[in-house]
Amino acid sequence: MTAPSGPLKGMKVIELAHIMAGPVCGLMLADMGADVIKVEKPTGDDSRRFVPPEIAGESAAYMMMNRNKRGIALNLKDPAAVEVLHKLLLDADVVIENYRLGTMERLGLGYDELSKLNPRLIYCEISGFGRTGPYAERGGFDLIAQGMSGLMAITGEGPGRPPVKVAAPISDINAGILAAMGVSAAYANMLKTGRGQKVDTSLFEAAIVQTYWQSAIAFATAENPKPMGSAHPLNAPYQSFKTRDGWVNVGAANQTNWLRFLDVISAPELDADPRFSSNLQRMKNLPALVQILDDILEQDTTANWLSRMEAAKLPAGPVLDILEMHQDPQAQAREMIVDVEHMTAGQVKTLGHPVKYSETPARITQAAPVLGQHTKQVLIEMGYKTAEIETMICAEAVIAA
Repeated sequence: MTAPSGPLKGMKVIELAHIMAGPVCGLMLADMGADVIKVEKPTGDDSRRFVPPEIAGESAAYMMMNRNKRGIALNLKDPAAVEVLHKLLLDADVVIENYRLGTMERLGLGYDELSKLNPRLIYCEISGFGRTGPYAERGGFDLIAQGMSGLMAITGEGPGRPPVKVAAPISDINAGILAAMGVSAAYANMLKTGRGQKVDTSLFEAAIVQTYWQSAIAFATAENPKPMGSAHPLNAPYQSFKTRDGWVNVGAANQTNWLRFLDVISAPELDADPRFSSNLQRMKNLPALVQILDDILEQDTTANWLSRMEAAKLPAGPVLDILEMHQDPQAQAREMIVDVEHMTAGQVKTLGHPVKYSETPARITQAAPVLGQHTKQVLIEMGYKTAEIETMICAEAVIAA
């Protein structure tokens, strides 16, 4: 494994997390240079069974969420494995966990106990609803969080239609990113004070913060914002329009861009129409405006419209599918599509790190581990002898690839 680099080089993270939110946190920290040791149960992270699709027998979903990490497998029903985990945590900087409330305490690995043994430890908990409040004991699922946060009430084609979930598991992903932000802030504080702390976030809160605009509207008006398709709740036109052969997104929200848009589509008369003379009037008359613009834009192709909009410096872009996004020259230039070498699957693709650092660049150098790939390596680093490791392997206290 290539030595880590990045702004968090030197941070040691123990990831006791599965599926998505916790692994996203670990992934972000690993990309930034932390040594993230992922601890799996003997059957592996549940996402190893999210198949199809597979690549050479390995779950594509698992490989996406766990690149840049080292992986060990422990049977926490065995006291020897619990001892290994305990030793790992004693000199760790961070632990990430997303077990049910009380699980870590039953293993003797709760925050109160570990913080006494390792006062520098940052204890990151990611759950469905947070560790306090009336829902603290509930499990966490993206679908449930999206529904309870209000997101599904504002997503979809329009009022009266069935509720629509954001296709990506946005609460899981955002919870992981928020957790990584929280860990980084706590780490900076620990370096100054020598004291760790608990970092607690949830899928519920991660979904709620996606409603900034809609919550602002509700606070101001005491009215519920409704789904608007791809349109914006505060500005118009700012949405997708059908073209002759596809779709184009147009961001003509302010008055300057509105006038540029009218010039591009050769419709200056719309500026004189009192229904569309200001953003306020355009929002009030949005259905009529959209119908007019749809009729105009369907007269030409996406490529031709985009060429004209780019020349006019009008914010616009195509609606790409996922494979088209992977091939987009900007995604490629920003190194958002990366090749890494997997132990059994060979060269595989993954998504790149979304933040660029001028002095401490993040690097993605390793694919996700196979189950127990680094068990022996990590145990040797901890001071275990070969015979001790083999004894634990034979007893199935640990799994080694």
